Amino acid sequence: MSVAAPSPAELVSLSAIREAAVGLREVAVRTPLLPADALAEQLGVPVYVKPESLQRVGAFKLRGAFTLVRQLAAAGARGVITYSSGNHGQAVAYAARRFGVRAVIVMPETVTAAKRVGVERLGGEVVLAGRTSQDRYARALEVARREGLAMVPPFDHPAIIAGQGTAGLELVEDCPDVATVVVPVGGGGLAAGVATAVRALRPEAAIVTVEPEGAPTYERARAAGQPVTLEKTGSVADGLLPLRIGELTFAHLQRHAARAELVSDAAIVRAVRYALDRLKLVVEPSGAATLAWLLERAPGALAGPVVAILSGGNIEWEGLRTLLGGAGGADRP
Repeated sequence: MSVAAPSPAELVSLSAIREAAVGLREVAVRTPLLPADALAEQLGVPVYVKPESLQRVGAFKLRGAFTLVRQLAAAGARGVITYSSGNHGQAVAYAARRFGVRAVIVMPETVTAAKRVGVERLGGEVVLAGRTSQDRYARALEVARREGLAMVPPFDHPAIIAGQGTAGLELVEDCPDVATVVVPVGGGGLAAGVATAVRALRPEAAIVTVEPEGAPTYERARAAGQPVTLEKTGSVADGLLPLRIGELTFAHLQRHAARAELVSDAAIVRAVRYALDRLKLVVEPSGAATLAWLLERAPGALAGPVVAILSGGNIEWEGLRTLLGGAGGADRP
């Protein structure tokens, strides 16, 4: 059964993003724009990264999760539930603890130790379910109905999009002449929110979304003119693996003319190493997708200044060692 496309009136506005920013004061870290000098020299234009890896709970997800949980708690919710590969789950657990409500997080059986421990450390109750986002969603619906919990979806909700959009608001405030914004896309919450803020404040800027070759949810949706469900997804970027982009997030990205670009897993791994070696940042594979795409650009390929969002840094030491080739590491970029 097809789902009707959201109307323009249903799309998140700049004022909603500004309201979310007010609600996030003293909660979300205003992550800085850091110059990437070596990359700027390669591309011939100024390049900055916005490291949401330095955000509370280690990822941008705090912005949207806190925004929605705040609304649900104000409406009387006594417990919340979500389905997440990790970062959104940690964000929901953090927000729920701040408001004194119960949090249940449905995670994949393949969840990394860092992300599961992160949820549990924040007081979230972990339930494991399958390997795909569909598996997690089905279990979350079942538990929510049985236990009377309010759902906090990971991306396809106006409050989530508005909260994530605060990263775009900060980005333009800190780089008013930004010409190219590069943002990762999985389900599309961050990309949709950032695209909304950037397009409103800097309409001439190019908006580039980046996703793994093994999970081209937005690229396939653009080709079809509507979200489509992939048979499977796979990548080292475990936070960018939904089987389908959101209906609402897709509508935002289409409205704001966001490009769709793909990167290989090999490029992502090189970018994780580059972030560590050159930028002195620990970035998880999902967070390094934008950097991976930039590292493969030729000089003169992009208008500058360029700002790339590094969406998260939740990777534990052993996972980082394994990803980069053990104690010896992979070849340096």
